[in-house]
Amino acid sequence: MMRILYGVQGTGNGHITRARHMAESFAKRDDIHVDYLFSGRKNDQYFDMQGFANYDTARGFTFETANGRICRRKTVKNNNVLVFANEVQQQMRKDYDLLINDFEPVSAWAAKLSGLPSLSVSHQAAFLHQVPKHEQGLFDKVLTHYFAPTQYSLGTHWYHFGHQIIPPFVSQSLHDELKKIPEKAHQQVLVYLPFENPKEIEEQLLTLSDYQFTCYHPGVKSPSHHRNITWKVPTTNGFKDDLVKSTGVIANCGFELSTECLSLGKALLVKPLKGQFEQLSNAHTLEQLGLCRVMHSIDTDDIDEWLQSKAGIKIDYPDSCDGLVDWIAQGNWQSPQNICKLLWEQVHFPESVRSKLNTLVPSLA
Repeated sequence: MMRILYGVQGTGNGHITRARHMAESFAKRDDIHVDYLFSGRKNDQYFDMQGFANYDTARGFTFETANGRICRRKTVKNNNVLVFANEVQQQMRKDYDLLINDFEPVSAWAAKLSGLPSLSVSHQAAFLHQVPKHEQGLFDKVLTHYFAPTQYSLGTHWYHFGHQIIPPFVSQSLHDELKKIPEKAHQQVLVYLPFENPKEIEEQLLTLSDYQFTCYHPGVKSPSHHRNITWKVPTTNGFKDDLVKSTGVIANCGFELSTECLSLGKALLVKPLKGQFEQLSNAHTLEQLGLCRVMHSIDTDDIDEWLQSKAGIKIDYPDSCDGLVDWIAQGNWQSPQNICKLLWEQVHFPESVRSKLNTLVPSLA
């Protein structure tokens, strides 16, 4: 029996979504046992975690935000190094054959200090390679390399850019639900801006009275409706249901939600989190490929212009992690060439995107 510890960064729902895909494939194996560790979020803020059985949590390190921006001073102030060191020490006492890590620092440092083989499967790991980057400073470079260091890495991105990177996974259930809904039912615009001030969001959307907006936000405690805006409490199933029913999505530029929009062919308007190198790079890449519109503040004019001209582009990504889990079980983690090739063969890009990729990739060399 192979014993795996799976460490997941809990500050963003995208990391947890990726872990859910992996958990479904691990659950099919009777020769692998997986324990899950989440950090970066208060225990009562995790939801829809049934797929992870008796998961464990740690405080870890988390990033503090305010009004759509990373607050580095507040981040340093609110993270406790002594607590972190103690959590690392506790994980070092556990017996595993492998750590799989999605930008989770407690398990990563425990594996590094104890000599446990470790494999990063994350979007952040893609930035260890020469991929499109935007506004990457020295702090961002250090963070990418040392926040959650692993022995082996397998980045995930919308394209491989000539490196050992795998595509993202999108659940087939999303596409199944999309097929059930008549096109005329796609009326609402889905809004997910968890790092922004809800009052500012509402102020900008109320003036666009010709459109109906469904807004999810972690600050919402109970559902409510005001004129053309419906506010909802974040839940996995409810959010997915509104995603497939939407005519377009306004969001920060997290990797997983953007991927789901691309897979469903949803028009996408992004407002990347200020000071967050990953989201700024995501927005930069999507914009270069003609896959989204970008705004850098919540602005009625920008939203209105997008609403009048929005159009989605569909990209097919793999829907199963079974092949990746098979490769992990084989133990040849230092040689991901075959699994990368296998997974990219399942991806289909429209010609408009492929032509832009052909011009973008040489510029990275």
